[in-house]
Formats: sequence, structure tokens, C-alpha cells
Amino acid sequence: MSISWNPWHGCCKISEGCRNCYVYRQDSRHDKDSREVRQTAMFDRPIRRSRDGRFKVPAGEMVYTCFTSDFLLEEADDWRAEAWEMMRIRHDLRFMFFTKRIDRLAAALPPDWGEGYENVIIGCTVENQTMADYRLPLFLATPVRHRIIVCAPLLGPLDITQYLTSGIEEVSAGGESGNEARPCDYAWVLALREQCVSADIPFCFHQTGARLLKDGRLYRIPRRYQHSQARKAGVNYKTR
Repeated sequence: MSISWNPWHGCCKISEGCRNCYVYRQDSRHDKDSREVRQTAMFDRPIRRSRDGRFKVPAGEMVYTCFTSDFLLEEADDWRAEAWEMMRIRHDLRFMFFTKRIDRLAAALPPDWGEGYENVIIGCTVENQTMADYRLPLFLATPVRHRIIVCAPLLGPLDITQYLTSGIEEVSAGGESGNEARPCDYAWVLALREQCVSADIPFCFHQTGARLLKDGRLYRIPRRYQHSQARKAGVNYKTR
């Protein structure tokens, strides 16, 4: 089972992968400015209790964290310590967040982090080779117990072979969604898969994106089919 937890909402674009951000797209439909970062009404969701004193979020859930912002966003510095504390208190839950700001992680960790909280999974997002070569060395140099590499939106061919160490639990790849989506070449996806197979690291093709280029033909894929079509490709790899 899984739930979402967005303790704050809004973000500022910092790289090419942010250009067609889905949060901006969704907010624009309601005339909201995504650059206005604010704490949400669900800030304390993990530790809310029912009348009988039990936590409302039951043990064992996967909590997808901060997917309408970035957990390491500078504008959220005043709130992050409390968010870390909720993760520590709810050690019976698993928390996962993705970030394009991995260069802020080391300075933003809680005092008792050590080698990482056992119940926290961090995904470092990279969209092109430049960002991979900048972010992934920082990611690998920072103590994290559970780490994944998220190649999305995949905007070009990637060679991440040198970063596929035993500490990487999965590589996930996906194209860009939205009407303005840039094409994702299926050959880039397959190349990443081969790198993962060679390193014996799990690989997941999680989303085709709105425009998938395959064998020289451009396919336009409606949003509702982008995850299912990626699964149907049958290229996910699980380690032995």
C-alpha cells in the first residue's frame, strides 16, 4: 500500500528537466503560482492520530514524499527538521522522495542521520549527461541507506556506468509528460537497461512520456497510457 505526503507545495525551476514541470502545469489550471512555496494543510499527516490514539496512517505504508515540490528546496529549510523528525518517529513507514537538489543533501541532514535512516529512500533525478555527471558523484558521496537513480524526464542518451555501484538499489527511467513534452528515444531507455544489466542493478521503465521515439517513428501517447505502455515494453530488470 502507498500514500502521498506533500508537506509543502511549490518549487523553483533549476535545470532543463524542470522546463515542463507537471506541478506548474497543474497549478496553472487553477491560476496558482508554483513559485510560491507554502506549507500544506497535510504537513503533519504521518503523525496524525485517530480518536482511539492510533496513527491514521497504518504501519507498513510506502509514503511518496514531496512530489509537488522538492524536499531539499531552500525555501523549505525552516520546515525540514520537523519533517525529518516525523520520519524518525514513524520508523514503521517507508518514505521516498526524489530530488534535483542533491547538492543540498549533506547540509540538510538531521543530526542523528548517521549512515541514513533505514526507512528513507532517496532518489537522485538526472535528465541528461551534464546533470548526471554533476549530481551523481555528490549523491554517492553522501551517506544514504537506500538510494535510487531516477532518469526522468529522459532528455538524451546517458552513460551512468561509472555510478552504478553496489549502493544503487534501482535505476528508473521515463519520458516527459504534457503537451509540450520533449521526445524520449526508446534507444536511450534500452541503453540504460543494458548498463544496469551489466552491473546487475534493477531497472524500471516507469513511463513512456507523451512523445516516444522508436525506430525512427514518433508515437504520441495519451497520459493515461504512459505508465501501462512502459510496463508492456517488458524491459524491466530484476536482479537474480
